Amino acid sequence: MINIIFLGAPGSGKGTQATIIAKDLFIPTISTGEILRNEVAKDNEIGKLAKIYMESGGLVPDKIVVEMIKSRISMPDCNNGFILDGFPRNIVQGQILDDMLDSIDRKINAVIEIIVADEIIIKRISGRFSCKNCGMVYNHFFNLPKLINTCDKCGGVNFENRSDDNLEIVSNRLKTYHNNNRELVEFYRKKHLLSSIDGLKEIPLVNYEIRKVLNIHNKN
Repeated sequence: MINIIFLGAPGSGKGTQATIIAKDLFIPTISTGEILRNEVAKDNEIGKLAKIYMESGGLVPDKIVVEMIKSRISMPDCNNGFILDGFPRNIVQGQILDDMLDSIDRKINAVIEIIVADEIIIKRISGRFSCKNCGMVYNHFFNLPKLINTCDKCGGVNFENRSDDNLEIVSNRLKTYHNNNRELVEFYRKKHLLSSIDGLKEIPLVNYEIRKVLNIHNKN
């Protein structure tokens, strides 16, 4: 059994790597957004409580989220482990998560931190735009269409940017991430669980480094 946490700023590529590793290990990737939606849909006690906070525009308390994670990892597909993507977000959540896992005789085995310089992340996110017709994603800095203003996939000529991909919002998201993440990273470093990976490399190379850390035999 292996239980892993993936940490990384928005746009670092942690979600992509978490998905790849989850497939390699045949374990699920769990996000708090997915858990909240599923528990609310079940209309159970925890879901009803979470729904009250969500409908009022407030944040669901950490203890409730961790109880939802506890419920999720008790499911059969987590028998061999799980990956938490995007949780915990701060040291308080990390401590509550640890207490919960101790109560059910489980533990985190590894924490993978994907590191990418802020200036690159800003370009990755603020430079994104997509084809309105097929959804193909491009980037003004790294991945332009082969023909100007023409989608490589469908030939569409209409493109759009996400409203939350602007420079100011991205910068604020990064500032929040770093403020919350600093103590969390140190928390896991002291537990000798943290491995920091350079996320600037190509996806297969980043994946190779993660597999080495987790002692997963690399594919030929």
